[in-house]
Amino acid sequence: LVQLSESGGGSVEVGGSLRLSCLVSGDAYEGNCVAWFRQIPEKEREGVAAIYTGDRSGDDRTQYGDSVNGRFTISGDDALKTVFLTMNGLKPEDAAMYYCATMPPFPAATTMRRCRNWLAYSYWGQGTRVTVSS
Repeated sequence: LVQLSESGGGSVEVGGSLRLSCLVSGDAYEGNCVAWFRQIPEKEREGVAAIYTGDRSGDDRTQYGDSVNGRFTISGDDALKTVFLTMNGLKPEDAAMYYCATMPPFPAATTMRRCRNWLAYSYWGQGTRVTVSS
């Protein structure tokens, strides 16, 4: 059973920082894709960042949405089976419900190419809210 548990959301002022955490259980962490999405009411869910937790020898293991590139960083702690989203320089438009997501684990056939497909994520956490005040 794949389960995702997010934490770390909260309220921050414009320009501030937050770090979100996503604990991935059910053997879905290793050699898989884990991503962060966000959604505001009446808008489609947006892919924010994705990470491939498999082969660590390459540099191409992360992907970012255009609106957060350069401000957000996705990283993983293999021992904790946790993926983090560090958000710096927060803007009012970053306020949203943030969701952690992953795919059915299939390490033998998973590469960063699979992780780039925002539509392929099918397991979701309950979400954590981020509020940015000016």
